Parts: sequence; C-alpha cells; structure tokens
Amino acid sequence: MLSFPLVLQIPPSMQMTDEQFFEFCQVNRDLRIERDQWGNISIMSLTNGKTGNRDEHIFSQLYAWSEQDGTGITFDSSTRFKLSTGANRLPHASWMKLERWNTLSSKQKERFVHLFPDFVVEFRSLNENLQPIKEKMAEYMREPGVKLSWLIDRQHRQVYIYRPGEPEECLDNPDRVSGESVLPGFVLDMKVW
Repeated sequence: MLSFPLVLQIPPSMQMTDEQFFEFCQVNRDLRIERDQWGNISIMSLTNGKTGNRDEHIFSQLYAWSEQDGTGITFDSSTRFKLSTGANRLPHASWMKLERWNTLSSKQKERFVHLFPDFVVEFRSLNENLQPIKEKMAEYMREPGVKLSWLIDRQHRQVYIYRPGEPEECLDNPDRVSGESVLPGFVLDMKVW
C-alpha cells in the first residue's frame, strides 16, 4: 500500500523547467501534483467522498462570502501557485484581492499563478503526518502578500492559524473561525468536522 504524499526525488540533471512541469501536470490532470523548491515532486492522494464533501462545505462558505464581498476571488484545490522559492503548491482553498489578481496578464492567469494568495487553507487528511503540512504553512507565510492562513486538522479537531511575523495559534474544537481583518465579515462555520 502506498503512503501519501508520494514523493519523487528528482536528480538535478533531470529537473523540469516551468514549461515542462506545466505540461507534466496537464497530461496528469487527474492527480494532485506539487513541486518543492528543490524540484522534487509530490503526488497527493485524491479525497474520498466524505472528505471531499467536507472540503466542499468549507470552500463553498469562502466562495459565498467572496461573491458577496466582491473585493477578491477564490481558488479551489486545483489551482497551482508558484512560490518565490520556485515551489509549486495547491492549497485546498484560497482567496486573493482583485487588485493583486488584476496585475497579472491574461496569459499569466492561464498558467500557474505567480502571485501567492492573501489567504490560504490547508486540510490535514486522516493519515497524513502533521509536521510536513506545518512546514508547508511556514513556507506559505514567507511569501509576499500572504496575510493569513489556516491549517484544519479534522483528526484532532484543531485549527492552526498563521499570521505574518506572529507565532502559530492553535484553536481546539472551535465552532467558528474568523477571517479577521483580512477577510472582513467572513466566519467559517466548523459544524462539519
């Protein structure tokens, strides 16, 4: 049995260019594929029905708020972002201010997005090791423009909150999580764990 994410270590002589990695992802579009700053490729498992439903529940709340707010746009887990380190990541849900999104050309919007969102959410799967996800969250918080991120650990009913220049905060079994000043008025209802 495979454990996920499945990490493929790529020798330096076989590293893919951005264009080659884009093509690789296009021909494998049914897989969740990320690339770290060293060019290693991670293939993550697809979600089961229960997890997919819960993920959609959270994404739909963010989407509904964003549509009403009108100051930004949401992205689902199929949107790949290129970080300043060269890594390519697929947050489970994210939001970006329109003023930042509109700095990109139409062509840039059709490829991997070279701006990291203002807000990101990651979910921990049941059998997934927590530490690598926390490392990914720290990586996100080093990106220019990121103002808030959440790591939702359903297994332990915890939400880790990350803000620039501040220590990680952990909420135990919250009923709701606030988007604070980054997402004014957005409150995530945590009834569905």
